[in-house]
Amino acid sequence: MAHLEDSSPDAVSQITTRLQGLTAERLRGIRRGIEKESLRALPGGALAQTPHPLTLGSALTHPRVTTDFSESQVELITSAHATVAACLAELGEIHQSVYHALQADGGQERLWVSSMPCCLPDEDQIPIGQYGHSNVGRAKTVYRTGLSHRYGRRMQTISGIHYNWSIPGATSDDYFGLIRNFRRQSFVLLWLFGASPAVCKTFVAGLPHGLEPLGPGTLHLPHATSLRMGRLGYQSDAQSRLAVSYNGLAGYGGSLQAALTAPYPAYEQIGLRDEDGHWKQLSTHLLQIENEFYGTIRPKRTIRSGERPLHALRERGVEYVEVRCMDLDPFESIGIGATTAHFLDVFLLHCLLLDSPPDSPEEIAALGRNQHLTAARGREPGLKLERQGREVLLVDWAAEIVDQCGPIARMLDEVHGGTAHADALAAAQRALTIPATLPSARVIEVMQREFAGEFAPFIDARSEQAREQIMARPLPDAEAPARWAADAAESLVEQRRIEESQTQTFEEFLADYLSPARLG
Repeated sequence: MAHLEDSSPDAVSQITTRLQGLTAERLRGIRRGIEKESLRALPGGALAQTPHPLTLGSALTHPRVTTDFSESQVELITSAHATVAACLAELGEIHQSVYHALQADGGQERLWVSSMPCCLPDEDQIPIGQYGHSNVGRAKTVYRTGLSHRYGRRMQTISGIHYNWSIPGATSDDYFGLIRNFRRQSFVLLWLFGASPAVCKTFVAGLPHGLEPLGPGTLHLPHATSLRMGRLGYQSDAQSRLAVSYNGLAGYGGSLQAALTAPYPAYEQIGLRDEDGHWKQLSTHLLQIENEFYGTIRPKRTIRSGERPLHALRERGVEYVEVRCMDLDPFESIGIGATTAHFLDVFLLHCLLLDSPPDSPEEIAALGRNQHLTAARGREPGLKLERQGREVLLVDWAAEIVDQCGPIARMLDEVHGGTAHADALAAAQRALTIPATLPSARVIEVMQREFAGEFAPFIDARSEQAREQIMARPLPDAEAPARWAADAAESLVEQRRIEESQTQTFEEFLADYLSPARLG
């Protein structure tokens, strides 16, 4: 495979030199955590429209099990871990706790193992997340109601993996340099790990889509890697006008502040309330709150009670990055495997160590085009992307990046012991030469071979297999079920405490929380 000659040798030398400047203590101090979304589905592939089960506790206050957009969309959250093994072990235990709760009293719901949703009902029948009667709970529901008016409920049912990553001693400028390089190179992750090349027809019913039929109830693109990250996924025409710069915290914060405080005509037409006085959205601004801003990666800082995320970033700097472009892998029972996570660690360290020149509006636009091309046509032979004003073969550029990661994988293995990082890199290199082994290619192949080209029956079968595998795992300890039940009960008590202790009206709470002064 031909490599690009202009930067690879210099980049390897640069990375090796900078890697030698990192102590083993810093490398061992890398932390990663996972947030994983999944729809609750019924046997056969229909969306479960039941409320978030009380046996799972309060979606508002449970630290490990909540919901995303929909009441039917579970989100599982690990803490930050020093090793991939520990992180995935906790994610597996959370899955066990969820399935024990879902199967209480003979329940048959399972977690849908694809990023693209199961068979959806009519738009207005997709339930929006409910968080109780407190001001903060009501605000979370109104925010999601606003998303439904702005983008539609179907788009919001797409699920994914968020990979949260940090390294000791990194400054905000270091993290923004990482982010700029990640945005330039994230097509590699879409290509290697994209697993959503097909959708159920219900997802695009009545909408223009440009997809091709695969089975009677299924649409796809033959060379797609991740429809989730393409034009049918988490996209916004309004937000596409935001050329947010990642050249530093000040510019990034200013871009977000403008979007959070300036009215947007199309959203002013929606209005704040309906004729009966019910809230339709939190505000008429381009962004209701910071989390509405879509992106493949975000700078993050743990917030204090009642604090705005942008204020936390401005006051205390970037604490970690949140990688948001990872599809659920339907061939992994918990949505992500150890090989993928080890590759992510290597890749993110590569993005941190490589020179990261400032971005520009022109580059930002080109990166958007590269993302859409990779998502829709990534496995197409001969596909080219834009790189510094010229076209290059996707596979050549990807091979160059993967090759540059070699010293990083070796150093991480030296620090942690074993060969997990080198093995993950070798798997990526093999995939570059055999695209048929990519998850997106395997999804299409198995669907055609075993399920007559049908998406929903294939994912339904994979979801049932995942449920069986998770339930067959030994419990972490004999007290685990009692501990899970106690955590759920405690979260319900905490929700009631919040509801009973508030003193502001909802209107007062909202005016205070959304005040520009709280943005820092």
